[in-house]
Amino acid sequence: MAHRALPTPHRWAFVALLVGNVALACGPFLVRHSGVGPVSAGFWRLALALPFLLIIARMAGQPLYWPRRALTIAIAFAAFFFAADLAAWHAGILLTKLGNATLFGNLSSFLFAAWGLWLARRWPSAVQSTALALAALGCALLMWGSAELSAAHLRGDLLAAFAGLLYTGYLILVERTRGEVQPLPLLVLATMFGAAMILPLALATGETVVPVDWSSVFALALCSQVIGQGLLVYALGHVPPLVVGVAMLTQPALSALLGYLYYGETLTALDGLGAAMIVIALILVRLRQRGEAPK
Repeated sequence: MAHRALPTPHRWAFVALLVGNVALACGPFLVRHSGVGPVSAGFWRLALALPFLLIIARMAGQPLYWPRRALTIAIAFAAFFFAADLAAWHAGILLTKLGNATLFGNLSSFLFAAWGLWLARRWPSAVQSTALALAALGCALLMWGSAELSAAHLRGDLLAAFAGLLYTGYLILVERTRGEVQPLPLLVLATMFGAAMILPLALATGETVVPVDWSSVFALALCSQVIGQGLLVYALGHVPPLVVGVAMLTQPALSALLGYLYYGETLTALDGLGAAMIVIALILVRLRQRGEAPK
Protein backbone atom coordinates (compact mmCIF):
# COMPACT_ATOMS: atom_id res chain seq x y z
CA MET A 1 0.00 0.00 0.00
CA ALA A 2 1.38 3.41 -0.97
CA HIS A 3 2.08 5.90 1.76
CA ARG A 4 -0.45 8.70 1.94
CA ALA A 5 0.90 12.25 1.84
CA LEU A 6 0.91 14.04 5.16
CA PRO A 7 -1.10 17.26 5.53
CA THR A 8 0.52 20.38 4.13
CA PRO A 9 1.28 23.06 6.74
CA HIS A 10 -0.50 26.42 6.67
CA ARG A 11 0.39 29.50 8.68
CA TRP A 12 -3.02 29.83 10.39
CA ALA A 13 -3.92 26.15 10.74
CA PHE A 14 -2.41 25.66 14.20
CA VAL A 15 -4.06 28.83 15.51
CA ALA A 16 -7.38 27.63 14.07
CA LEU A 17 -6.89 24.30 15.82
CA LEU A 18 -6.36 25.97 19.20
CA VAL A 19 -9.30 28.36 18.84
CA GLY A 20 -11.52 25.51 17.69
CA ASN A 21 -10.64 23.51 20.79
CA VAL A 22 -11.51 26.46 23.02
CA ALA A 23 -14.95 26.62 21.39
CA LEU A 24 -15.48 22.86 21.63
CA ALA A 25 -14.57 22.86 25.33
CA CYS A 26 -17.68 24.98 25.97
CA GLY A 27 -19.92 22.20 24.62
CA PRO A 28 -20.66 20.31 27.88
CA PHE A 29 -21.61 23.53 29.65
CA LEU A 30 -23.98 24.52 26.82
CA VAL A 31 -25.54 21.05 26.62
CA ARG A 32 -26.38 21.17 30.33
CA HIS A 33 -28.13 24.51 29.83
CA SER A 34 -29.83 23.73 26.50
CA GLY A 35 -33.30 23.15 27.97
CA VAL A 36 -33.87 20.07 25.78
CA GLY A 37 -32.95 16.39 25.95
CA PRO A 38 -29.34 15.39 25.23
CA VAL A 39 -30.04 13.86 21.80
CA SER A 40 -32.24 16.82 20.85
CA ALA A 41 -29.40 19.16 21.84
CA GLY A 42 -27.26 17.30 19.29
CA PHE A 43 -29.92 17.81 16.61
CA TRP A 44 -30.27 21.53 17.26
CA ARG A 45 -26.49 21.93 17.34
CA LEU A 46 -26.41 20.64 13.77
CA ALA A 47 -29.68 21.98 12.35
CA LEU A 48 -29.28 25.56 13.61
CA ALA A 49 -25.69 25.68 12.40
CA LEU A 50 -26.58 24.84 8.79
CA PRO A 51 -27.79 28.30 7.63
CA PHE A 52 -24.73 29.97 9.14
CA LEU A 53 -22.38 27.45 7.53
CA LEU A 54 -24.03 27.88 4.12
CA ILE A 55 -23.69 31.67 4.32
CA ILE A 56 -20.07 31.49 5.49
CA ALA A 57 -19.23 28.96 2.77
CA ARG A 58 -20.65 31.22 0.04
CA MET A 59 -18.91 34.31 1.43
CA ALA A 60 -15.63 32.37 1.56
CA GLY A 61 -15.98 31.28 -2.06
CA GLN A 62 -16.63 27.65 -1.10
CA PRO A 63 -20.31 27.14 -2.02
CA LEU A 64 -21.94 23.77 -1.43
CA TYR A 65 -21.33 21.17 -4.12
CA TRP A 66 -21.68 17.40 -4.32
CA PRO A 67 -18.34 15.62 -4.62
CA ARG A 68 -17.95 12.35 -6.45
CA ARG A 69 -19.98 9.41 -5.18
CA ALA A 70 -17.24 7.70 -3.16
CA LEU A 71 -16.46 10.92 -1.28
CA THR A 72 -20.15 11.64 -0.64
CA ILE A 73 -20.54 8.15 0.86
CA ALA A 74 -17.45 8.70 3.03
CA ILE A 75 -18.85 12.03 4.28
CA ALA A 76 -22.19 10.33 5.03
CA PHE A 77 -20.38 7.70 7.11
CA ALA A 78 -18.47 10.46 8.90
CA ALA A 79 -21.80 12.15 9.65
CA PHE A 80 -23.16 8.89 11.05
CA PHE A 81 -20.20 8.55 13.42
CA PHE A 82 -20.56 12.20 14.44
CA ALA A 83 -24.32 11.99 15.04
CA ALA A 84 -23.86 8.84 17.12
CA ASP A 85 -21.01 10.51 19.00
CA LEU A 86 -23.19 13.51 19.88
CA ALA A 87 -26.07 11.33 21.05
CA ALA A 88 -23.82 9.17 23.24
CA TRP A 89 -21.67 11.99 24.64
CA HIS A 90 -24.55 14.35 25.37
CA ALA A 91 -26.37 11.57 27.22
CA GLY A 92 -23.19 10.74 29.13
CA ILE A 93 -22.71 14.38 30.17
CA LEU A 94 -26.00 14.22 32.08
CA LEU A 95 -25.28 10.83 33.68
CA THR A 96 -21.80 11.39 35.08
CA LYS A 97 -19.52 14.11 36.40
CA LEU A 98 -18.29 16.74 33.97
CA GLY A 99 -14.70 15.62 34.62
CA ASN A 100 -15.56 12.01 33.78
CA ALA A 101 -17.37 12.97 30.57
CA THR A 102 -14.48 15.15 29.43
CA LEU A 103 -11.85 12.56 30.31
CA PHE A 104 -13.52 9.56 28.66
CA GLY A 105 -14.78 11.60 25.72
CA ASN A 106 -11.19 12.61 24.95
CA LEU A 107 -10.22 8.99 24.37
CA SER A 108 -10.34 10.05 20.71
CA SER A 109 -7.28 12.25 21.25
CA PHE A 110 -4.96 9.29 21.80
CA LEU A 111 -6.65 7.08 19.20
CA PHE A 112 -6.41 9.77 16.53
CA ALA A 113 -2.78 10.44 17.43
CA ALA A 114 -2.10 6.70 17.07
CA TRP A 115 -3.84 6.80 13.68
CA GLY A 116 -1.48 9.57 12.61
CA LEU A 117 1.56 7.51 13.58
CA TRP A 118 0.21 4.51 11.68
CA LEU A 119 -0.46 6.77 8.69
CA ALA A 120 3.18 7.89 8.74
CA ARG A 121 4.25 4.22 8.94
CA ARG A 122 6.68 4.75 11.78
CA TRP A 123 7.02 4.40 15.51
CA PRO A 124 6.85 7.62 17.52
CA SER A 125 10.15 9.41 17.91
CA ALA A 126 11.63 10.08 21.32
CA VAL A 127 10.14 13.59 21.28
CA GLN A 128 6.72 12.32 20.21
CA SER A 129 6.77 9.56 22.84
CA THR A 130 7.69 12.09 25.52
CA ALA A 131 4.89 14.40 24.35
CA LEU A 132 2.28 11.64 24.43
CA ALA A 133 3.41 10.48 27.87
CA LEU A 134 3.30 14.04 29.20
CA ALA A 135 -0.15 14.58 27.69
CA ALA A 136 -1.50 11.37 29.20
CA LEU A 137 -0.07 12.11 32.64
CA GLY A 138 -1.22 15.73 32.47
CA CYS A 139 -4.74 14.68 31.56
CA ALA A 140 -4.82 12.19 34.45
CA LEU A 141 -3.59 14.81 36.95
CA LEU A 142 -6.07 17.37 35.66
CA MET A 143 -8.96 15.00 36.14
CA TRP A 144 -7.73 13.66 39.49
CA GLY A 145 -9.90 15.97 41.54
CA SER A 146 -13.01 16.02 39.36
CA ALA A 147 -13.15 12.52 37.88
CA GLU A 148 -14.72 9.95 40.14
CA LEU A 149 -15.22 6.28 39.20
CA SER A 150 -18.26 4.70 40.82
CA ALA A 151 -21.19 2.45 40.00
CA ALA A 152 -23.47 5.49 40.05
CA HIS A 153 -21.58 7.01 37.13
CA LEU A 154 -20.89 3.80 35.19
CA ARG A 155 -23.51 4.33 32.48
CA GLY A 156 -22.39 7.89 31.84
CA ASP A 157 -18.71 6.88 31.82
CA LEU A 158 -19.35 4.10 29.29
CA LEU A 159 -21.39 6.40 27.07
CA ALA A 160 -18.65 9.03 27.11
CA ALA A 161 -15.97 6.42 26.30
CA PHE A 162 -18.12 5.03 23.47
CA ALA A 163 -18.54 8.57 22.18
CA GLY A 164 -14.74 8.93 22.13
CA LEU A 165 -14.49 5.83 19.91
CA LEU A 166 -17.18 7.17 17.57
CA TYR A 167 -15.51 10.57 17.36
CA THR A 168 -12.26 8.88 16.34
CA GLY A 169 -14.08 7.33 13.38
CA TYR A 170 -15.45 10.75 12.45
CA LEU A 171 -12.02 12.40 12.62
CA ILE A 172 -10.38 9.69 10.51
CA LEU A 173 -13.02 9.89 7.78
CA VAL A 174 -12.89 13.69 7.71
CA GLU A 175 -9.10 13.63 7.58
CA ARG A 176 -9.24 11.18 4.68
CA THR A 177 -11.62 13.37 2.65
CA ARG A 178 -10.13 16.78 3.46
CA GLY A 179 -7.49 16.38 0.77
CA GLU A 180 -10.16 16.34 -1.95
CA VAL A 181 -13.04 18.39 -0.51
CA GLN A 182 -12.86 21.99 0.70
CA PRO A 183 -13.47 22.37 4.46
CA LEU A 184 -16.74 24.32 4.41
CA PRO A 185 -18.62 22.18 1.84
CA LEU A 186 -17.42 19.11 3.73
CA LEU A 187 -18.67 20.48 7.05
CA VAL A 188 -22.00 21.56 5.51
CA LEU A 189 -22.61 18.08 4.07
CA ALA A 190 -21.56 16.31 7.29
CA THR A 191 -23.77 18.64 9.33
CA MET A 192 -26.75 18.15 7.02
CA PHE A 193 -26.42 14.36 6.97
CA GLY A 194 -25.86 14.27 10.73
CA ALA A 195 -28.96 16.35 11.51
CA ALA A 196 -31.11 14.07 9.35
CA MET A 197 -29.71 11.00 11.12
CA ILE A 198 -30.03 12.22 14.71
CA LEU A 199 -33.55 13.70 14.50
CA PRO A 200 -35.40 10.33 14.37
CA LEU A 201 -33.45 9.17 17.44
CA ALA A 202 -34.35 12.36 19.34
CA LEU A 203 -38.04 11.85 18.52
CA ALA A 204 -37.93 8.15 19.42
CA THR A 205 -36.50 8.79 22.90
CA GLY A 206 -39.53 10.88 23.89
CA GLU A 207 -37.32 13.58 25.39
CA THR A 208 -37.99 17.32 25.21
CA VAL A 209 -37.21 18.36 21.64
CA VAL A 210 -38.40 21.97 21.31
CA PRO A 211 -36.71 24.42 23.70
CA VAL A 212 -38.58 27.12 25.59
CA ASP A 213 -35.54 29.41 25.45
CA TRP A 214 -33.69 29.24 22.13
CA SER A 215 -30.62 31.19 23.23
CA SER A 216 -28.73 28.20 24.64
CA VAL A 217 -29.24 25.92 21.62
CA PHE A 218 -28.24 28.76 19.29
CA ALA A 219 -25.12 29.30 21.39
CA LEU A 220 -24.38 25.56 21.21
CA ALA A 221 -24.77 25.57 17.42
CA LEU A 222 -22.60 28.64 16.89
CA CYS A 223 -19.90 27.83 19.43
CA SER A 224 -19.53 24.07 19.01
CA GLN A 225 -20.51 23.47 15.38
CA VAL A 226 -19.89 26.66 13.40
CA ILE A 227 -16.73 27.81 15.22
CA GLY A 228 -15.44 24.64 16.90
CA GLN A 229 -16.03 22.06 14.17
CA GLY A 230 -15.47 24.61 11.42
CA LEU A 231 -11.97 25.43 12.59
CA LEU A 232 -11.20 21.79 13.41
CA VAL A 233 -12.22 20.57 9.94
CA TYR A 234 -10.11 23.33 8.39
CA ALA A 235 -7.09 22.39 10.53
CA LEU A 236 -7.40 18.68 9.68
CA GLY A 237 -6.27 19.45 6.14
CA HIS A 238 -3.07 21.13 7.29
CA VAL A 239 -2.05 19.74 10.71
CA PRO A 240 -0.83 16.15 11.29
CA PRO A 241 -3.14 13.87 13.32
CA LEU A 242 -0.61 13.58 16.15
CA VAL A 243 -0.66 17.35 16.69
CA VAL A 244 -4.46 17.41 16.42
CA GLY A 245 -4.76 14.63 18.99
CA VAL A 246 -2.52 16.34 21.55
CA ALA A 247 -4.21 19.69 20.94
CA MET A 248 -7.60 18.14 21.68
CA LEU A 249 -6.33 17.26 25.15
CA THR A 250 -6.42 20.95 25.98
CA GLN A 251 -10.19 20.56 26.27
CA PRO A 252 -10.07 18.92 29.74
CA ALA A 253 -7.93 21.84 30.95
CA LEU A 254 -10.42 24.32 29.53
CA SER A 255 -13.32 22.37 31.06
CA ALA A 256 -11.63 22.57 34.46
CA LEU A 257 -11.35 26.34 34.00
CA LEU A 258 -15.04 26.57 33.09
CA GLY A 259 -15.87 24.51 36.17
CA TYR A 260 -13.94 27.01 38.27
CA LEU A 261 -15.60 30.04 36.67
CA TYR A 262 -19.21 28.81 36.51
CA TYR A 263 -19.56 26.10 39.17
CA GLY A 264 -17.05 27.26 41.77
CA GLU A 265 -14.97 24.08 41.41
CA THR A 266 -11.56 24.31 43.05
CA LEU A 267 -8.42 24.39 40.94
CA THR A 268 -5.58 22.63 42.77
CA ALA A 269 -1.85 22.55 42.25
CA LEU A 270 -2.28 19.17 40.51
CA ASP A 271 -4.71 20.80 38.08
CA GLY A 272 -2.12 23.45 37.25
CA LEU A 273 0.62 20.85 36.85
CA GLY A 274 -1.57 18.71 34.60
CA ALA A 275 -2.47 21.67 32.39
CA ALA A 276 1.21 22.65 32.18
CA MET A 277 2.15 19.11 31.07
CA ILE A 278 -0.43 19.20 28.28
CA VAL A 279 0.87 22.59 27.11
CA ILE A 280 4.47 21.30 27.12
CA ALA A 281 3.36 18.22 25.15
CA LEU A 282 1.66 20.44 22.59
CA ILE A 283 4.78 22.60 22.27
CA LEU A 284 6.94 19.51 21.74
CA VAL A 285 4.81 18.06 18.93
CA ARG A 286 4.40 21.52 17.40
CA LEU A 287 8.17 22.08 17.33
CA ARG A 288 8.58 18.61 15.83
CA GLN A 289 6.03 19.47 13.12
CA ARG A 290 7.75 22.77 12.29
CA GLY A 291 11.09 21.01 12.10
CA GLU A 292 9.68 18.57 9.53
CA ALA A 293 7.85 21.19 7.46
CA PRO A 294 9.09 21.58 3.91
CA LYS A 295 11.40 24.56 3.40
